[in-house]
Amino acid sequence: MARKQRRKGTGSIYRNSRGQWVAAIETGWTERGTRRRLTLKARTEKEIRARLAEAHQRIAAEGAVASFASTTVKRWADEWLADRQRAVRPGTYVADRSAVNRWIVPTLGHLRLDALSPADIRKVAVAQENAGLALPTLQRTHAVLGKLLTDAVAEGYQVSQRTRETSGPGAGPSSRQALDPDAAMRILAAVAQRPDASRWVAALVAGLRPAEALGLTWDMVDLDAATMTLAWQLKALPYVRHRCPVSGFRVPRGFESRHLIGAFHLVRPKTRAGIRVVPVVPWLAEALEAWQKCAPPSPFGLVWPREDGSPCPAEIDRRRWYEIVDQAGVTVTGPGGETRRPLLYEARHTAATLLLSNGIDETIIKAILGHSSVLSTQAYLHADTTRVRSALVASAESVGLGR
Repeated sequence: MARKQRRKGTGSIYRNSRGQWVAAIETGWTERGTRRRLTLKARTEKEIRARLAEAHQRIAAEGAVASFASTTVKRWADEWLADRQRAVRPGTYVADRSAVNRWIVPTLGHLRLDALSPADIRKVAVAQENAGLALPTLQRTHAVLGKLLTDAVAEGYQVSQRTRETSGPGAGPSSRQALDPDAAMRILAAVAQRPDASRWVAALVAGLRPAEALGLTWDMVDLDAATMTLAWQLKALPYVRHRCPVSGFRVPRGFESRHLIGAFHLVRPKTRAGIRVVPVVPWLAEALEAWQKCAPPSPFGLVWPREDGSPCPAEIDRRRWYEIVDQAGVTVTGPGGETRRPLLYEARHTAATLLLSNGIDETIIKAILGHSSVLSTQAYLHADTTRVRSALVASAESVGLGR
């Protein structure tokens, strides 16, 4: 069919051999000096005129773009992940990639971005729910999908606002909880005879994150001043090509890390508040001093390494924790009434609760735990070390770790 001529520069509309309505518009020049041409398609003449008018409005507001044509979710997701790896921390990238490749693409990958509807977005959560995944996993996947679609719009692709604003799978109570003082004391009694007792006291009393504990080195522990500086975390970074060490490591721009061995690195915390100096309570100082004399020698100076001195993987650290809580006979009850072993990260929640129950100011607690909501944590601790130490001593004494 002949093209329907419009005023010069406003584009043309025609119907192709497949019966589709097509609009073509030129929007400047390519890098090679050729005219850039955008092509839009629709089922009806009315719809194509509306799309052409919208294209003119977007060009006027945003300038010329490479394409307003749509693409599939999978094709855009591949592009998005390639750029994502250069912008976020390795752990975040791995989690995002898992959400995309395991749930978003299998569920929505064949659909066009401009054809997505709220019902399609909800299908991802339904698929995860049917697989028995927990609510936090559903919430994170929904957040990843939302970021993926928002970035698609920023690149010039069309995704309706109602689709992007589809409500998530809902909010629920956190499955993580703190142990009560009696349970904490039973665990501490179980670790008292272990040579690495300091590892678990550091978690239950000082609130160290697992990665912080595994990344702690002896040069960051000052037993004379009774402090430890938490400035690094132990992480296994992903390779550029899965299980291919020679391909190098997948890290974003400006990411600070120190390679140890294999995939293991010491990396900086996510926020500046994560870097902090924590006073060591007397019992923990004594336990650390005793541990230093019998700890496996580590070529990397790690405080709590594996038996051969190499970095301790998170799964082995968790396994040791489960052995301890099983020995102590400690369990927790979930929101649904189910009984399970406490998670290692719940030791950190316990530390915060013990501090709070001893009347410690919330700002002090945030400083001790390294929460990002506390500004200038390092300076605050230097200015008020005595008060912070008293807070930790009170917390330790509440579970029987007095001098």
